[in-house]
Amino acid sequence: MTDAEQADLMEEARRLFAGPVEFQLSAPKLQFLPDADLPEIAFAGRSNVGKSSLMNALTGRNGLARTSNTPGRTQELNLFLVGDPPVLRLVDMPGYGYAEAPKDMVRQWAHLVNDYLRGRPTLKRVLVLVDSRHGLKPVDREIMALLDKAAVSYQIVLTKADKIKPTALAVVSAQVAEEARKHPAAHPLLIPTSSETKDGIADLRAAVVAAAFA
Repeated sequence: MTDAEQADLMEEARRLFAGPVEFQLSAPKLQFLPDADLPEIAFAGRSNVGKSSLMNALTGRNGLARTSNTPGRTQELNLFLVGDPPVLRLVDMPGYGYAEAPKDMVRQWAHLVNDYLRGRPTLKRVLVLVDSRHGLKPVDREIMALLDKAAVSYQIVLTKADKIKPTALAVVSAQVAEEARKHPAAHPLLIPTSSETKDGIADLRAAVVAAAFA
């Protein structure tokens, strides 16, 4: 993509997310999902990785996705419509790796996520959020393997990039990118972001639009 094409894409994404974005519904099971009539971009990540804050920053709305210091708050698929008329759906998936949750609840979350990943024809990409302070954890690698097996395209997004020094961020970014290249369904480029400073948010918006309408 040329610099001009990238600039056009970023402007298109900026205009899209400056328009209407609204909560649609929460789905505890696949049968509660709406018709698969729009391209969908899903957000996945370990509990407390900053997923809600990132979605709020992405859409420029403070209260779109509820934030909480309590890991494991998101227990259903939460869907959001983008555009008027809607042209895109964002899907906030349950956080994974929450060790303190009851085991039956963890199994329920796992089944919901697996069913969604394997059975949603309009799912265009999953954004796998990884805390830049910690890099990839075993639970991240598990969901990457699951996505590989399901042949679902995914891209890694580093969160909380403002919480570490630029040199450390560069090291983590290189390590995660190198590992991602070994996964068949992983997008080769990762995106470092900060919900607080908004670094990388414009790039993330562009990546969402590019994946949704490719």
